[in-house]
Amino acid sequence: MKPALNPQQNEISIPAEANPMSGPRHVAIIMDGNGRWAQMRNRPRLFGHHAGARRVRQIVEACPPNGVNYLTIFAFSTENWKRTQVEVSGLMKLFQRYITKEARTLADAGVRVRFIGDRVRLNDKLVELMDSLESMTEKNDKVHLTIALNYGGRDEVARATKRLAQDVASGKLDPEIVDEETLPKYLDTYVLPDPDLVIRTSGEARISNFLLWQSAYSEYEFVETLWPDFTAEEFGALTSKYGNRDRRFGGVKV
Repeated sequence: MKPALNPQQNEISIPAEANPMSGPRHVAIIMDGNGRWAQMRNRPRLFGHHAGARRVRQIVEACPPNGVNYLTIFAFSTENWKRTQVEVSGLMKLFQRYITKEARTLADAGVRVRFIGDRVRLNDKLVELMDSLESMTEKNDKVHLTIALNYGGRDEVARATKRLAQDVASGKLDPEIVDEETLPKYLDTYVLPDPDLVIRTSGEARISNFLLWQSAYSEYEFVETLWPDFTAEEFGALTSKYGNRDRRFGGVKV
């Protein structure tokens, strides 16, 4: 089922939620291929990033009819600062433009937006917009959209470990009770369920430092489609395919 979009009103239209028996509740996406998509059209890489930002709306709309309650997207990694200054600057402006343009429509559509990642290196205006959008949508529950911005899995674990160590040092936390259930409480994603399905577009078969702790038992799909061409129909097909997976989490069915 393709979600409806009213282009004249520029509104997100989210259909009623489906109730699949075994579909993924949380899907995470590594949105790869924007630059190559633009270069194939003899356009600058930022042209592809703008096309990719527009694609996000369609996938957000596709979540409820496919039974997806949580969507996490990888927008900018801690390693992406290594790109040219022109591209990085353009991406930061794109993020600000996206939040400004989409804030009201996301809020009205019942989407709750969260940002994960280290905000220290981001400019004050962008952080202000991020805080505002989180506050504006904090009571929404239709779709939980998490945007990973200046995010890296190793950086997240390092920051979480530092906070955990500070609590141990201050006496707030007994080191004898620290186990694998403790660290997740210090991660950026502490309020989110672990992703059931991780999708990477563009044909690359690597996880690129994304949700390293959280995706320990996630299912993965690596698809050839470049992100700006990734449709709601392909998203729906992948979530349906997920229902055929045999997830044992290290155990054996008897």
